[in-house]
Amino acid sequence: MGTMIGVMLLLVVFVMPLAWGVGARCDLYNGSWVEDESYPLYDSRSCPFGRKEFDCLRYGRPDTKYLKFRWEPAGTCNLPRFDGVKLMRTLRGKKVMFVGDSLTLNQYISFLCLLHAAVPNATLSSSSDNRSLSAVTFEDYNLTVMYYKSHYLVDIVKENIGRVLKLDSVQIGGSIWLTADVLVFNTWRWWLSTGSRQEWDYMQDGDRTVKDMNRTVAFSRALATWANWVDSSINSSTTRVFFQGISPDHYRGTEWGEKGSTCEGETDPSSPSAYHGGPIPQVAIVKQQLSKMSKPVYLFDISYLSQLRKDAHPSKYNGVKFRVDCTHWCVGGLPDTWNLLLYAALVHSI
Repeated sequence: MGTMIGVMLLLVVFVMPLAWGVGARCDLYNGSWVEDESYPLYDSRSCPFGRKEFDCLRYGRPDTKYLKFRWEPAGTCNLPRFDGVKLMRTLRGKKVMFVGDSLTLNQYISFLCLLHAAVPNATLSSSSDNRSLSAVTFEDYNLTVMYYKSHYLVDIVKENIGRVLKLDSVQIGGSIWLTADVLVFNTWRWWLSTGSRQEWDYMQDGDRTVKDMNRTVAFSRALATWANWVDSSINSSTTRVFFQGISPDHYRGTEWGEKGSTCEGETDPSSPSAYHGGPIPQVAIVKQQLSKMSKPVYLFDISYLSQLRKDAHPSKYNGVKFRVDCTHWCVGGLPDTWNLLLYAALVHSI
């Protein structure tokens, strides 16, 4: 697969709209959601990898319309339909690793469910170190799909002063990431955490250690460290690198024209003309950083298409007695579209 990956990498454009088909021009990330009775792509209740945080049907969501929407890019093209067998043949003998927070876990679970639906009788094996790394292997294809938990991508180290978030170091995760042939990274949500949810006591940036700093600035510093690691460590002829764009939440009804509303009770996507939330500022930071890199990294610019899906969150049907959850996404649901984009990149060289 190394030669194939190398050829595909030559086709990657960092963050620009991509050609799709002969003579067609397609912006995959601009479009609208349309109802499609052939959806969903699988029955989440038969997926052995479901997690209660995302398993909306199992935990009582009464409506299913949110499962019936397909993303239709603007222009004359469509995303290819997911073919799990074709993907597993393409990735035979390889390792795919999702690296990030629980939104990355959202995508990882969706990816496993899509593959399982394609080969429901496949021989599976799984492993977990009970800390950061989980893996499932589809033995018939010798394909391993992994999730590495890393909320910030950069390291957190226990020192005498406490837990230090090192904005200039990825040594802990870096050696593990290098074991994969396909890497999908994500970070942002946990940079907003404070109080008991904050996993660090200090931040260190070079020789400077501080109690706190502007979180967007810290995110930008960490992203630059990650980018330097990719540029210096990744062999682009054998490894493909992706960045999962920043996923939105839906706690502010004013973004879709409703005062005081959250995602609870929403059953339809927003139309592009009815969504008023505007772009997520940190997306521009991601795009700027990727544009400066020497190694190709493909951005799944999923923010806008996800902003339109106020209907696709677990809400109160999350199985873990969260407050209304308008951050994560039901599986099946929106993360399946994220994985359609990953499939298109791996199999169809978008």
